[in-house]
Amino acid sequence: MSDKLGQLTIKKNKIDGFRPLPPELVRNLDAWFKIELTYTSNAIEGNTLTRAETALVVEKGLTVKGKSLREHLEAANHVEALEYVKTLIGKKRSEITEQDILNIHRFILNKIESDNAGRYRQNHARIAGSRVILPNPVKIPKLMQDFMDWLENINPDHVAKIASDAHYRLVSIHPFTDGNGRTLRLLMNLLLMQDGYPPAIIRKEDRLEYINSLEKAQTGGSLDDFYNLIYDAVDRSLDIYLEALELEPFIAKEPAVKQRFYTTDEVAKLLRVDPESVRRYVRSGKLRALKLGGKFIRIDRADLDRFIDQLKTGGKD
Repeated sequence: MSDKLGQLTIKKNKIDGFRPLPPELVRNLDAWFKIELTYTSNAIEGNTLTRAETALVVEKGLTVKGKSLREHLEAANHVEALEYVKTLIGKKRSEITEQDILNIHRFILNKIESDNAGRYRQNHARIAGSRVILPNPVKIPKLMQDFMDWLENINPDHVAKIASDAHYRLVSIHPFTDGNGRTLRLLMNLLLMQDGYPPAIIRKEDRLEYINSLEKAQTGGSLDDFYNLIYDAVDRSLDIYLEALELEPFIAKEPAVKQRFYTTDEVAKLLRVDPESVRRYVRSGKLRALKLGGKFIRIDRADLDRFIDQLKTGGKD
């Protein structure tokens, strides 16, 4: 397990060597993570919006036929909660308050269960299909105070372990009637981002492994499966950043050089073709582009110039 944490540190240090990161690249990555975090976190809880539908709801404010109002609100609310979390990144871990966690939850349940948003549950709760026995609601205020004391204390552990432990401790308290998972995953990612790590994405396809790893630990088993799952999620996010940054060799060598980067749509307009033609150029290897989550998001001007030169000298589609 320590080997995995060591690798996370190495990759994070490598990213730090590229700082300050190019603003345009940061915007692109932030936009991708916003959709991916919202889609996956909601999908784990049963929301049926696809990744593309989530983007339509979040970015365009559109409604998707056949999907419930609640599913639309869950997408919009998660983005608002994520934006609130970003305002807390400048805090130290010891400065996170109980009210901050309640505020995250308030955003998550806004207009869905307004009476319960930002409030601890008053009723007994059970997780469907699980053997886990959750705390009596009377105990929740004290359990949350204990959690906050733990969170505020000096802790020499790796931040990925601290974030994982915060996730596990909070899910075991299960302080809210609904929205626990979304809230605690955002808190986990807040702790990672405060330490300069990208947020961890628990993929939809990992849902069963994720749930089973939590139940295993909550019923007396080891936390190792859960740690491994979270560490792998952090590792994937680090790789996404490194993949993007490794296309930026001029950052370290020529910090004064200003270079233009293009989106797929921008290249399509310049070449007077449709965006699918640009994607076809990229898939064929004729035009280099950075790809994240199946979407081409970034084309270097130098690569575009070389491609245009090839077209001028007789290159064909």
